[in-house]
Amino acid sequence: MSSILLNRRTRPLTAALRTLRQLTLASLLAPLSFHLQAAASNNVLPVKIQQALAKAKIENSALSLVLLPLNGPGAATFVNADVAVNPASTMKLITSYAALELLGPTHQWKTEFYTDGPLRNGILQGNLYLKGGGDPKLNMEKLWLLMRDLRANGVQQITGDLVLDRSHFVQPQVAAFNDDGDDDSKPFLVGPDALLVNLKSVRMITRNEGGKIIVAAEPPIATLHIDNRVKALPAGKCPNPNVNYSPTKQADGSIKLIVSGQLVDGCSSQSYLAVLDHPSYAAGAVRAIWQELGGTIQGRDRLADVPKGARLLARAFSPDLVEIIRDINKYSNNTMAQQLFLSIGAQFRTASDVDDAKAAQRVIRQWLARKGINASHLVMENGSGLSRNERVSAREMALMLQAAWNGPYAAEFISALPLVGMDGTMHKRLRRTALAGQGHIKTGTLNTVRAIAGFSRDSNGNTWAVVAILNHPRPWGASAILDQVMLGLYPQSKTAKP
Repeated sequence: MSSILLNRRTRPLTAALRTLRQLTLASLLAPLSFHLQAAASNNVLPVKIQQALAKAKIENSALSLVLLPLNGPGAATFVNADVAVNPASTMKLITSYAALELLGPTHQWKTEFYTDGPLRNGILQGNLYLKGGGDPKLNMEKLWLLMRDLRANGVQQITGDLVLDRSHFVQPQVAAFNDDGDDDSKPFLVGPDALLVNLKSVRMITRNEGGKIIVAAEPPIATLHIDNRVKALPAGKCPNPNVNYSPTKQADGSIKLIVSGQLVDGCSSQSYLAVLDHPSYAAGAVRAIWQELGGTIQGRDRLADVPKGARLLARAFSPDLVEIIRDINKYSNNTMAQQLFLSIGAQFRTASDVDDAKAAQRVIRQWLARKGINASHLVMENGSGLSRNERVSAREMALMLQAAWNGPYAAEFISALPLVGMDGTMHKRLRRTALAGQGHIKTGTLNTVRAIAGFSRDSNGNTWAVVAILNHPRPWGASAILDQVMLGLYPQSKTAKP
């Protein structure tokens, strides 16, 4: 380029040749011009984002923004990048990628049945132990298959107790999170447990058959007592179901569930509730399935560790970690993320760690440090973002994403994130724009937080790490502000998809 400039100064040119060389020079300088323009806007929010913030009556300081080019031209943008902010569910990105590298993409969890007694003629003369290994995805189907395997190994009747071993995790003692007084029975508020079964969720089915109200629970757990007070209405068009659930814990530990409301003849309602504690749900699910399989358990339910010398009867493995993080990130599953976080802690726990949450935070900090990321703002309470205490800076998050892009499991990590305008928590956002399908973005939402983080392409097909986290007491309309961050990378001059 310097030789072209020299020739222009020292040799007369025809007007046509001069014009041609000016055009050539302009094309050569185009990437540089883009770079300088981006650099000039560094530490300054783009105008359209400022306008969107002003329209929402949110000050610029509430938004932390980082844009990092990963495989093409362009300058990084950092705005309020070194402020400790609550990332909401985008914290799951740190937990899930740390797990990929620390535990490995093929890591699996196991759940096992043991006994301390002999098996003769189908009768197990001893206790049946169910040992949890922290499986984030031990659903009813997997538990049913595990118990079918127990049955296939000759067990029909159990004379002893059903004993639950939940010792795999050293659980932190933290207050349960409840944002804005949400119903505690909502499944997304379920906490982690070494023996987590089906997210301890009961599917409640209420239907009106010929004027008769029928309420059923799946699984049919014996310690859940249903008090049906739903009023039957005559046949007609099915409106939105008006069925309510009010759980009350009884003195014996069982749950009385009052079901009220009204339902039109021929209509039905379904809801998912988490009203039982972890041991009651796990034991109730085991007994319900075992009864369906024709077996009996004569003893009581209790908690204890599997004794040394106990004999393994059956074992089930979880899906690989890569499938687990897909569920976590695509659908922002808080409980599974917390299971994963504690699993990291349990794997690397030392005698100095108070609990597995502290162990996980220590190990993740050390892992980031090995990548040259000094995460001084990072605070991880449960690894899911469902917390008022978790913190990270936008720069730290972006540098982690950059490390993931260059890491060995980039493909597995990126494919686990919601695809813009297509699936997961992004399936309704930016659907009718040219950006649909061009980014993998994790969302985050609390009542004072709106956030996005992940990978998005610009209009030249180059990929950027994108982090935009807004903390504000009234973040109304903030999702549109964050969408504008991605749209700024991918201008709408391209033909929008129908």
